[in-house]
Amino acid sequence: MIQELINRYKRMRTERFLHQTYQYQYAFVGMGQHSLTNLYPVLHYLGVPLKYICVTSDRKAQLIEQKFIGTKATTSLEEILKDETVKGVFISASPSSHFSLASKVLKSGKSLFIEKPPCQTLEELDTLIDLQRLHGSPVAMVGLQKRYAPVVQILQKCLRTEHFISYDLHYLTGAYPEGNALLDLYIHPVDLVSFLFGKPEILAVKQVAKNSCLLMLQHPYIVGTLELSAAYTWTTAEESLKVCTSKGIYRLSQMDELTFEPKTSTILGIPYEKIFTHHRTVEYLYARNNFTPTLLNNQIYSQGYYGEILSFISSVEHGHSNVITDITTVKTTYEVLMSMGRADIACVQESL
Repeated sequence: MIQELINRYKRMRTERFLHQTYQYQYAFVGMGQHSLTNLYPVLHYLGVPLKYICVTSDRKAQLIEQKFIGTKATTSLEEILKDETVKGVFISASPSSHFSLASKVLKSGKSLFIEKPPCQTLEELDTLIDLQRLHGSPVAMVGLQKRYAPVVQILQKCLRTEHFISYDLHYLTGAYPEGNALLDLYIHPVDLVSFLFGKPEILAVKQVAKNSCLLMLQHPYIVGTLELSAAYTWTTAEESLKVCTSKGIYRLSQMDELTFEPKTSTILGIPYEKIFTHHRTVEYLYARNNFTPTLLNNQIYSQGYYGEILSFISSVEHGHSNVITDITTVKTTYEVLMSMGRADIACVQESL
């Protein structure tokens, strides 16, 4: 009897996945390491009908058609934009080319998924927003996948009923000579705290090393500090967030773990733990299981890549644009980044 129920559950789960089909065609522009590692695997898993892959060279196009059977490789974005069967376009190319590519897709009226950074300036972002409104692109979404990470979603729900005190965030990597650390890397932590705590105002920013700074932000109900640095190491890169509230302390680590440690009560203002023996209590709100190799325990899922692509596809298929990384929601993040950029992180002022 039990085995029959188990088999029935497994069969229903498999059939539910197989019934997940799509009515539209899609195209992908770009084939860099990030795309191959984090985005293409999700598209393949979901069975998204990828009609075109657009690259810059004929040689690469030939290799793509040998590798991706049934997908047409092209060096012409115009060919894709003229194809009415293609409803959504993914762009994950060189960051410096994103604005130009995104502009063309939005002018065509097709839905757009643009990897971060979508552009280089706040003025360019405003232009993309205007193009979406003018040409009626159903969906214009930025690939800031951490908003879709399960750990962030859980933390956001927990914080809705909390009284904030402060937070501190550490985003520490190794050297980044291949690009712009501000837009390519630091966009993630700045966007994360903007997403969780609301629109920030810069209180202070201080350079402590090349491509390394300390930032203090004032949000509507909380003040926080961020250490943003490419002066550490990629081998043990760190992404952590600690949020202190009146009830306790939330700790987020590497998008793989979220804990809550409740504060002890007081007696006449004196901490209970100073009078009596106190056993520390830590509640695990989320922890990725490294033992069981299922979808939910895959880093592509825990980092938010699966969630963002599924959200984009679902929005295109069902004709709505309620994605949490709609291009209009990124403006607050860019305002902070551009303020930091005007201070010139290589020679940053102590306070803005």
